[in-house]
Amino acid sequence: MEIYDVVHKLIGNTVPIGESNTDDLRFENLKALALLVDKLIYDIEYISRQKNRVEYSISRAGKFCDNFLEKIALECKDR
Repeated sequence: MEIYDVVHKLIGNTVPIGESNTDDLRFENLKALALLVDKLIYDIEYISRQKNRVEYSISRAGKFCDNFLEKIALECKDR
């Protein structure tokens, strides 16, 4: 089982189906998922600020995170 599967198992289903009671619960799950993503993006953004560090391992992580955020920005822009 991958981390993605574990998170979805913990949070629960987030896809609405058009039934109010079920969708109310799934909306709460969706809010929990969005909060988690927000916190993870914050962590990634924090590390991305280290992309110009002299230490290779730190700058490598920073560049990886910076590229990840750039990719997300481009994909969101294309919508």
